[in-house]
Amino acid sequence: MQYEAVIGLEIHAQLLTDTKIFCGCSTRFGSDPNTQICPVCTGMPGVLPVMNRKAVEYVVRTGLALHCDISSYSRFARKNYFYPDLPKGYQISQFELPLCEHGFVDITVEGNSKRVALTRIHLEEDAGKNIHEGGGHDSAVDLNRAGVPLMEIVTEPDIRSAAEAAAFMKKLRAIVRYIGVCDGNMEQGSLRCDANVSIRPSGQEAYGVKTEIKNMNSFRYVEKALDYEIKRQIRSLQDGERIIQETRLWNTEKGVTESMRSKEEAHDYRYFPDPDLMPIEFEKSLIDRIQSELVELPDEKHRRFVDEHGISDEDAGLLVAERETAEWFEVAVKAGGDPKNICNWIKGDFAKLLNDNNTQINESLVTPQMLVAMLSLVEKGTISGRIAKTVFEEMYRTGKTADEVVEEKGLVQISDASGIETIIDEILNNSTGEVARFREGETKLMGFFVGQVMKATKGKANPKIVNELLRKKLN
Repeated sequence: MQYEAVIGLEIHAQLLTDTKIFCGCSTRFGSDPNTQICPVCTGMPGVLPVMNRKAVEYVVRTGLALHCDISSYSRFARKNYFYPDLPKGYQISQFELPLCEHGFVDITVEGNSKRVALTRIHLEEDAGKNIHEGGGHDSAVDLNRAGVPLMEIVTEPDIRSAAEAAAFMKKLRAIVRYIGVCDGNMEQGSLRCDANVSIRPSGQEAYGVKTEIKNMNSFRYVEKALDYEIKRQIRSLQDGERIIQETRLWNTEKGVTESMRSKEEAHDYRYFPDPDLMPIEFEKSLIDRIQSELVELPDEKHRRFVDEHGISDEDAGLLVAERETAEWFEVAVKAGGDPKNICNWIKGDFAKLLNDNNTQINESLVTPQMLVAMLSLVEKGTISGRIAKTVFEEMYRTGKTADEVVEEKGLVQISDASGIETIIDEILNNSTGEVARFREGETKLMGFFVGQVMKATKGKANPKIVNELLRKKLN
């Protein structure tokens, strides 16, 4: 029997506010435990929450970017459950009246486009963190994260493979980073993904029993965990076992999902409207203002790059994946650079240096204008394409301009034909055996002769002149 996976995602994105959702405590990451807390976020008796306006506007901004309907009337609810890192005994969230509903995200997997529908986007507070370290039987609780504003984005069960789920996460991360509502740092927990997974016989309408997978903090783990869970459920059914509705954790070391607890239903949380928070009502003018402030989004920028700059779909996709890269590219083009040439450098030599040094493009010492100036030296024949790589590495390391590097290191290209011809004559006279083999048809030796000339000139000879003179003399 052939089976089909049915996947729905629940993504929690930490909003880029300076303070928590209901108090003035800092949201800064990495502080000492329990140093960013107050009576409100630790749930002391008698305290009252005060809504963070910016957090609400960030959720609306996201909803507009994801084509959602913005609710004119929204309300907060208490989600009741007990856990040591939840000091109030309930989490303030939203239930029946979220801020945003519907919407969609378009993804592309292996050349095929697909639209994933969204159910809702709502605002809620984060819980604290239990720390199980030290090897003893005790656990500690750090409440620095308690009250940090989270945006939960819930998809419809439209995803059919692990690859689609990873593509959705990548696209969503790009969008929330573009619009400035979340930094998308999965390692620090700023963007977290839970997945509901079930399988069913191909062609069947009804859904199977779902499991929820938690603890996926990278695109790679999202894909690996879902792949494993889909195969696990198929094996279980083929062996005559029953799938249990439960929450499972992804064990990164073993590469398996492991049972954690039985899966709760909505009624288990006993949601009811929060009596301490007023409902939210939006005026159309506020929504219009947030809409007008939206930047150009990845899909729009992708289409424009292809149409205006004549680059391929694949290259445009690489450029727009990060807003900083796309903006760097555009500045370089406006500075007079050839779009395709600039793109090739960004995805080639530049990308390698950035990856090797774990640096973002906007943090590099090389500005778009500096790259364009270097490429103009190549076009004018001052330096060769091969020398340009050496020049660029030095620019990246020191922040010096191409002119400064070329002058300091004496890297000006040799374009004097008579001088190059003298060097070629000497090399050919010392390589009579190779010359004879070339003339007998072993034409691949051309690379050998070019290499010898470049070695003799320390890579400075003009490659075009070298090839022309060698062909003339050898033929």
